[in-house]
Amino acid sequence: MSNISPPRPRDADVKRSFIIVASQFNGEYVQGLINHAREELRALSPGATVSLQRVPGAFEIPIVVRELASQKKVDAIIAVAVILKGKTGHASNLSRSVTDALQRIAVDHGVPVINAVLSLDNETQARERCLKNKINRGTEAARAAVKIAGVMSKLRAK
Repeated sequence: MSNISPPRPRDADVKRSFIIVASQFNGEYVQGLINHAREELRALSPGATVSLQRVPGAFEIPIVVRELASQKKVDAIIAVAVILKGKTGHASNLSRSVTDALQRIAVDHGVPVINAVLSLDNETQARERCLKNKINRGTEAARAAVKIAGVMSKLRAK
C-alpha cells in the first residue's frame, strides 16, 4: 500500500447508503478506522446514510457482508478489522480467508465490498494506519466506497 491517499471523489449531490461491518477485536484500532471512514463518507457524500454493524472478529465479517450484499440495499459495504501478526501463521491464514471471501461476495452479489481488513506486523503499524491522519486506511476505504458506488451507479444507469 502506498503512503499517499487517493484524491477525494466528488459525490455531494447523490443520496448513497453505506454500511461498515467492523470487528470488535483490536477495538481501539478498528474504532479509529470506523471514525475516519464515517467522517470521510459524510464529507464526500453529505446526504449519505452510514450504518455500522459490529461482529466479534474478522472471521465473522464475510457472513454478515454476504447477508447485507444479498439484500442489495446499499451502495457499498466497508469491511473493517485489524489482524496483528503473532508467532504463528494464524494471522496470514485468517487474512487470506477473509479477503478471498469478501471478493467472492462482491462479485457474486454485484455489491461493492471495500476490504479494510488490515493485516499488520505490529501495533506501531496499527497506530499509523488506524489512528493517525496521514495514511489512515479508514479514510482510504471511504474514498474507495464513494468512488466505486459512483462507477456502479453510472454503469447501471446505461
